[in-house]
Amino acid sequence: MIDSNSIIEKLKTVNYPGYSRDIVSFGLIHDVQIENSKVKISLKLNSPSPEVRAYIMAECKKAVESISGVSSVDIINVSGDQSQSTKPNSNMDPWQSQKRINGVKKVIAIASGKGGVGKSTVAVNIACALSKLGLKTGLLDCDIYGPTVPLMMGIRQMPDLNERERIIPPLSHGVKLMSIGFMVDPDAPIIWRGPMLGKVIQQFLHDVEWGELDFLIVDLPPGTGDAQLSLAQNVPIDGGIIVTTPQEASISIVRKGIGMFEKINVPIIGIIENMSYFTTPNGERIEIFGHGGGLKEAESKNIPFLGQIPIFTEIRESCDKGTPIATNPDLEPAKVFFEIAEKINKQFN
Repeated sequence: MIDSNSIIEKLKTVNYPGYSRDIVSFGLIHDVQIENSKVKISLKLNSPSPEVRAYIMAECKKAVESISGVSSVDIINVSGDQSQSTKPNSNMDPWQSQKRINGVKKVIAIASGKGGVGKSTVAVNIACALSKLGLKTGLLDCDIYGPTVPLMMGIRQMPDLNERERIIPPLSHGVKLMSIGFMVDPDAPIIWRGPMLGKVIQQFLHDVEWGELDFLIVDLPPGTGDAQLSLAQNVPIDGGIIVTTPQEASISIVRKGIGMFEKINVPIIGIIENMSYFTTPNGERIEIFGHGGGLKEAESKNIPFLGQIPIFTEIRESCDKGTPIATNPDLEPAKVFFEIAEKINKQFN
């Protein structure tokens, strides 16, 4: 049976050109009428560009025609004023300041619902693995209150400025880096309100000379707060990755991370289960934090599962020394990071 809810859900697959948000969330659907198998949709398109209006109307028609039982689709634009901004609902749109970073092909955010799951360790090793695979990679540390990227990547220096007064990101292990940790006393607490944090993230995205990058990996702080929203408002995010540990206490919070990415219209690349198990010297496998929680959650939400990272003391030791394990592809603990990096790259190529 055809109903308005199924039509609205299908229209959510149509994004506004140049945005990662769909036309339904922008409030562009004025009315939906159904008569037997015939559907009539009224849109409110104020763009002065006839190409934009024609594109949206054609995509809506194509989307609804794919619904089983629909025989015809009529799309009309009921907006009489087409002289306004090309940005829909520009006075209400929280994403209107989004813009791509020059030279950066894909922005990937790595998040966790809670702290203590090894998210930053995973982020730096994925960045190093992508670089070792021959992909131009940057790593942005958005964990303003607890920046650990400088320590893990073995570099702590004040970035230089070029002749245009843009920040030149330091380079370590083939990865371009930016972190507030380069600019503050490592022992001093950072006590900032949300607007200050948002301004710093904006500068790290658009005032840094990132150059040509295949991937910019963004290490987000735990939770679903100001940093996540600031990132989404400043740049379209091409994919999100959620890091968890196997136990239910962590998995239950992962669902909040999934919900966060869905609300800011970020496609989820997959879930990574960190600290999955420990293998003793005699070969016995011990599942300290339980078993398979990340995989089960991925399957239940129909989200790709990118892999299980075992507990290796070498992973922790290498990050403490500033040389992430993924800088050496031949080491056994590094292999899982390369498998994950290849899966990420494959999703975009």
